Formats: sequence, C-alpha cells, structure tokens
Amino acid sequence: MKDVLDRFELTNGRLLGITTDKAASNYSMTRQLQSTLEASGIVWPAFRNHIRCIAHVIQLAVDAFMSSLGVKGRTKSWEAHERDQQFGENESIDIGKGQRL
Repeated sequence: MKDVLDRFELTNGRLLGITTDKAASNYSMTRQLQSTLEASGIVWPAFRNHIRCIAHVIQLAVDAFMSSLGVKGRTKSWEAHERDQQFGENESIDIGKGQRL
C-alpha cells in the first residue's frame, strides 16, 4: 500500500482517508499503514482516517432487517433474470465473449 501511495505522491499529507468494507484485514492494513507512515515521519492516525463504507453498513443493516421479516432477496443477478425473461428459465443459451443479448 505504501508503494502505491508513494507512486502517486500521496504520502506527503495528501492522504485524507481510506474507505473500505468491514473486513478484518482492512483494519489490520490501516494499522500497518499508520505504523509504516509513522516510520517515515508522517502522522496518519488510522482510527480517525479509516472510513467504513456506509453503503456496505446500510446493506448489512437492511439485510438483517429483511431477514428478521422473513423476506428473501433475489438469488440471481439482474443479467440472469433478464436472460430468463427473454429466453425462459429452462432454456440454455451460449453467449460468447463480445456477444450481447
């Protein structure tokens, strides 16, 4: 991560924050980045500058709420749903690279 920040010249007080999902590895990464930057003389407090993606937090909350109501979401992607609407759920189609429905 530090190499990427250096490449784009973001280590000289330009890195305001990092937005991630809630994966534990992201917490570890931001703490390690804080240590790495501090070793270079740059103050970057991970606790203040690690921003959890609000869209992901909202999605988790809505999923939990819908689950408590017994509502199940779609299990297919919108692309699969569109194919089923156009060709029927049981028909098999072969879409090669570059082809569109």
